[in-house]
Amino acid sequence: MSFENLKKQSKLGSLTQKLVKEVEKMSTTSSGADERLWKPEVDKTGNGFAVIRFLPAPDGEELPWAKMYSHAFQGPGGWYIENSLTTIGGKDPLGEHNRDLWNTGTEANKETVRKQKRKLSYYSNIYVVKDPTNPQNEGKVFLFKYGKKIFDKIMEAMQPEFEDESPINPFDLWQGANFKLKIVKKDGYWNYDKSEFGPSEPLLSDDDAMEALWKKEYSLAAVTAPDQFKSYEELEKRLKMVLGQKPTNRRMDEEVEDEDNDRGSYTPESNGTKETFNSFSSSNEDEDDAL
Repeated sequence: MSFENLKKQSKLGSLTQKLVKEVEKMSTTSSGADERLWKPEVDKTGNGFAVIRFLPAPDGEELPWAKMYSHAFQGPGGWYIENSLTTIGGKDPLGEHNRDLWNTGTEANKETVRKQKRKLSYYSNIYVVKDPTNPQNEGKVFLFKYGKKIFDKIMEAMQPEFEDESPINPFDLWQGANFKLKIVKKDGYWNYDKSEFGPSEPLLSDDDAMEALWKKEYSLAAVTAPDQFKSYEELEKRLKMVLGQKPTNRRMDEEVEDEDNDRGSYTPESNGTKETFNSFSSSNEDEDDAL
């Protein structure tokens, strides 16, 4: 905007109106919500249904997904909800703390490690084909955060187990397939076992329209960029607060090794944080490892 236009808008009072509108938007929108993310919803019985289409890698990027390791658990000093530096090949204070506990050999400490282990999540761009709960999302591009269970279904589609099944690249615009996301509540957690891919078919009949969608994709590299992680020192300080420990300078030289890939996550419900954690940990099968 030029200075001349700035002066003109001042005379018309349009700048004041614009600022008032922005304040109104700030007051009516929920704080902290990432509008890029699409999240499925369930009804009162715990069931949910939607149809989505996984999209190819964004322009200039190689993979159609990004991997993120994170932690979420409650200690004496509150909740610890942080991205793990192991995502980007760094040392993580909670990983080192878990290693110490595990190496004590006691079952009690091992159980503590299992409760505060890191969780593996994936991010991909998706096109929402059908969203009965929020139909306004249909026909739009979002980021979708999902766990190991759904990722395994993607891999099974690409590398089918039986000879009579044809491989599908779920991320292909022309030869991919819609994903029917079916959620049921099982043992208090969201379960995706009934989810499945439909037949192979183009996402849309118009290449120009698909190109336009592809150009609307969000960067996946930005999801795990360094600015998405706190420093080791910041994480260590937060961890000690949550654990109720006094500050120390001791650090380990080795990272925590993976112990298993199939133990359950949990969905905390205290302190009014259930909704937040449903998005963070929606399935007891979408886990990475005990350590």
